[in-house]
Amino acid sequence: MNRAVKTAAGIAGGLALAHAAPALTSIQPLEPLRTKFFPGYGGLGDPGHVALSFDDGPDPISTPRFLRLLEKRDVKATFFLLGFMLERDPGLGKEIIAAGHEIAVHGYLHRPMVVRTPRATKDDLTRAHGLVTEATGVEPRWYRPPYGIATTSALTTARGLGMTPVLWTSWGADWRAGATGTSVYQTVTRNLRGGGTILLHDSDCTSAPASWTATLAALPRLLDHCAEQGWQVGPVGEHGI
Repeated sequence: MNRAVKTAAGIAGGLALAHAAPALTSIQPLEPLRTKFFPGYGGLGDPGHVALSFDDGPDPISTPRFLRLLEKRDVKATFFLLGFMLERDPGLGKEIIAAGHEIAVHGYLHRPMVVRTPRATKDDLTRAHGLVTEATGVEPRWYRPPYGIATTSALTTARGLGMTPVLWTSWGADWRAGATGTSVYQTVTRNLRGGGTILLHDSDCTSAPASWTATLAALPRLLDHCAEQGWQVGPVGEHGI
């Protein structure tokens, strides 16, 4: 009996480890290794290009402001949408597409995949994929797990839905209370290189209230910086991944 219990516990532990193993790539000190060994997944692409991406939208208060700014600068980006946010205003998904931007999936709910069962993970991604496709008329190509924490189930489900998982190389820490346009700009550019992918947020649904205002303030300077470096800025779909 004891041997059977130990065997069962070992199998369960092995399955849990296999389920959570991809989450190790989200540990910040390991990010350079992630980019080195899994460059596409890590967001590394064409050295002459920088991919601009926004998570957690669409938000009827903030997202239209980002769309107007990007239109003025003639820049396209990728918006990783949350299903529950899109349900509140499906028309915003169409506006993003009509403006020439790329849509992608961030999940239905913004919860860590590592604490979900494989079934719950599959249900979440399938629901989000269906909502995004129905609302925009376009099947999303890309998937980014909440918090950048993936699991085997999440990656397998995303692939099964025809989506390629992709993370980032630089973020702005724009979700924090007290973030400013300057802090977001400095945080992004600290390690931004050609071929990198920028993670920002066009919504505060999982961030400090009104934190998106800091992101919006930083965006013109970020675009100017990329232009000065000779980098073309665009969506993930044009990033050579």
